[in-house]
Amino acid sequence: MTARRPVRPLAVLAVSCLAVFTVNVDTSIVNVTLPTLARELDASTRDLQWIVDSYLLVFAGLVLAGGSLSDRFGRRALLVAGLAVFGLGNALAALTETPDALIAARALTGVGAAAVFPTTLSVLTQVFPERAARARAIGLWGASTGLAVAVGPISGGALLEQYWWGSTFLVKLPLAAVVLLLALLLVPESKDPAAPRVDLPGLVLSAVALAALVFTVIEAPEQGWASARTLVGLLLTAVLCTAFVRHEGRTPSPMLDLRVFADRRFTASSLAITVAFFALFGFVFLITQYFQFLRGYSPLETGLRILPVALSVVVGSLVGTLLVVRLGNRVVVTAGLLSLGVAFAWASTASTATSYVEIAAQMLFLGGGLGLTSAPATEAIMGAVHDDKAGIGSAVNDATREVGGTLGVAVVGSVFASLYALPVTRTAGAVPPEAAETASESFFAALTVAGQLPDGPAAALRAAAEQGFFDGLASGCLVSAGVSLAGALVVALTLPDRPGAAPSPPLTAAAR
Repeated sequence: MTARRPVRPLAVLAVSCLAVFTVNVDTSIVNVTLPTLARELDASTRDLQWIVDSYLLVFAGLVLAGGSLSDRFGRRALLVAGLAVFGLGNALAALTETPDALIAARALTGVGAAAVFPTTLSVLTQVFPERAARARAIGLWGASTGLAVAVGPISGGALLEQYWWGSTFLVKLPLAAVVLLLALLLVPESKDPAAPRVDLPGLVLSAVALAALVFTVIEAPEQGWASARTLVGLLLTAVLCTAFVRHEGRTPSPMLDLRVFADRRFTASSLAITVAFFALFGFVFLITQYFQFLRGYSPLETGLRILPVALSVVVGSLVGTLLVVRLGNRVVVTAGLLSLGVAFAWASTASTATSYVEIAAQMLFLGGGLGLTSAPATEAIMGAVHDDKAGIGSAVNDATREVGGTLGVAVVGSVFASLYALPVTRTAGAVPPEAAETASESFFAALTVAGQLPDGPAAALRAAAEQGFFDGLASGCLVSAGVSLAGALVVALTLPDRPGAAPSPPLTAAAR
């Protein structure tokens, strides 16, 4: 590492945590804003999925490139550039007037996030070389995610009650500016002296493969899961993934050295994080709509009621990274995934009669499970790569989060949309067919249409929409529970308890 100023590890840790908080608070604010966007921009369920997923999709597609570029050109330099783009994307989002324009602005914000996120973890790896200290630092880094989950919905809810929805995007600009300034002042520059040239074909293949998969899954409810378009999309995804793997295995300068996946500690931990964020993002996408549409809570009340999951993420992250040094990765990460499975299976029983105390208990299992899974698994991933390759190791860790989250919103949202529409479309005999078709687009659309109908048809439509919502919520939660429990089984069978030999030094181009 080539530092230009004295390194102050705690200061670097604080900047890294604040940068991660800034990126994570973006998603948590947007989730609580979704019902408002449905009303103000006339956004359908599909639009809402893309408002969330356009950010996550670009983030996930470019984060490997971000890690690779940070190793080559400098981690602080990419952190600063990423924060600037992140701020620009949020400024443009606040000025949009249509769902499509907002989706495009969110995609630009994802470009910035893809540069910010991997640099934070790779910088921590450089300044905390000893495992116990690094584990504590990663625990705090992971806890910042929980704080973002807490602060985002509350601040977003407060802003929505006082100002227009664009304020939830503008509020992130001063935060990004402060982090950018602190990064320039406190974070030392570092890079990999043997970093290869940028693998442009690998970048394009990985990004297009993920885009094809997510687009196919989001569009599947409208096109049909067995339709030719859906099947072709899945086939195209498989072809692109195969091409990416073949290219990375043959090129002398791969964006991602696939040999790292031969380390079970690296692979099992990556799987655990993918599973955890798949389940979490899919759940949060639905629970904010449940609180506001079915329970009648305001955005601020919704944010306050999400606090249990946020605080338990903080506790789980801190406790998990302490326990992993004593008990080993396998026990802690498996326990976290099991806790997630319990939370989602329990949440599938929710109805309008479910008490908030019961929902809060479900959230404690969810947040605690996420903390016990993500922070210890992150520590395992970073311990499996050489320090000079910290950027790409961090990028893989971040990619697993974003791929999992993106697919979680896409899959769970699509399952929800498919099941929600069934009872609503069946009301076509009791309400005008055009009204039933419009109501099938989203729960908010159903409420709007019902308000324009006579009492009898309106009541029938509301009842069908409510049934469809809970059918979709239950199925989405069960999908998340099944994925979490399957992940726990795989991790229990494959994840080593302790680090093995020290990570091998990175290979040079000549050695390849």
